[in-house]
Amino acid sequence: MKFSNFLFPQADTPADDERVIDEALAEGILCDQLGMEVLWLAEHHFDGNCAYVDPVSFAAALATTTKQIKLGFAVAQMSLHHPIRMAEQMSIIDNLSKGRLIVGLGRGTAHNIYDYRGFGLDPLEAQERLLESEEIMIKAWTTENYEHKGKFWNLWLPKLRPETYTKPHPYMIRACSGEESMLGMAREGRPFMMNVQTDEVTQHRMDLYRKTMADSGFDDAHIAQAVDETWVWRNIFIAETDAEAERIGVPLFKAQREQRGKMRARILKERGESMAKLGETGTAPASPSAPARNVVEHSMICGSPATVAERLAKIDAIGVGGIILQFRVGPSPYEITENNIRLFMDKVAPEFKARIAAAAE
Repeated sequence: MKFSNFLFPQADTPADDERVIDEALAEGILCDQLGMEVLWLAEHHFDGNCAYVDPVSFAAALATTTKQIKLGFAVAQMSLHHPIRMAEQMSIIDNLSKGRLIVGLGRGTAHNIYDYRGFGLDPLEAQERLLESEEIMIKAWTTENYEHKGKFWNLWLPKLRPETYTKPHPYMIRACSGEESMLGMAREGRPFMMNVQTDEVTQHRMDLYRKTMADSGFDDAHIAQAVDETWVWRNIFIAETDAEAERIGVPLFKAQREQRGKMRARILKERGESMAKLGETGTAPASPSAPARNVVEHSMICGSPATVAERLAKIDAIGVGGIILQFRVGPSPYEITENNIRLFMDKVAPEFKARIAAAAE
């Protein structure tokens, strides 16, 4: 199972923005130096929940300040981007990074109505915009004199420049918040990214994913490759002891959940609008009233290096390619985040490898 960092830095007030953006860049450079596999970037607007806001701009900065770590989106909200502009930007970053780019796409947030309102978009169009955009981007990278006539865009371009560094185009992956969208990826034999779920739901979905690919005619080698490229997301907090990790990490996680709900609650109160009215779905419930993303025991891996390694081994046993770990939890000071990352790379990763090797004997 591959390890990666989800750069999802929270800035509680506008006065925090500059500092948190600088710290996020430092966090990315640190992960590159320590040999982590991937940096994943988020996209959220107007609420401070992702301080750098635009993963495209931030990926370009990281491409010039890192040397070996892959740079991925988890995800770029394609309903908010023009597909040709996005294809050009991805080509530039692919060249700057010398092929380290992972183009992770999604329809957009399933929670924040204001992301769409701020860009003047109907959230009900988001999924269709994603599908049309993905088709346009692939064709723009690979076709000269490309013409497209669709629901949202009518386009013609002689040739997209610059050409991509990666041929035929940068690696692409789709995020799937619900089971049905995951099944769509399985029927196409494509890998996917799973949002925060309980371990039980993760097991169920991965079993169903493998079965659906087999039922769709893909052979064992293809299924194994797709699974190896599939990622799941958890928050993480490590300390020298379980008690210390819980004492420091759990309040940070609760503050994170509170901050992420503030703007949603305000918009609902002021404008009477929320994504819930649109029938959006996200994380499967851990209980009848609590989505897994809001429950500490499901959303956050927390404890000493040995405890964290044991929990990771259980997720690895489910059969996933990699885990997206959010090391900066809520309003965590940078010093604590840095210690979290260093403890992981110095103590957890070796312990995890030792457990896997022992289990294989």
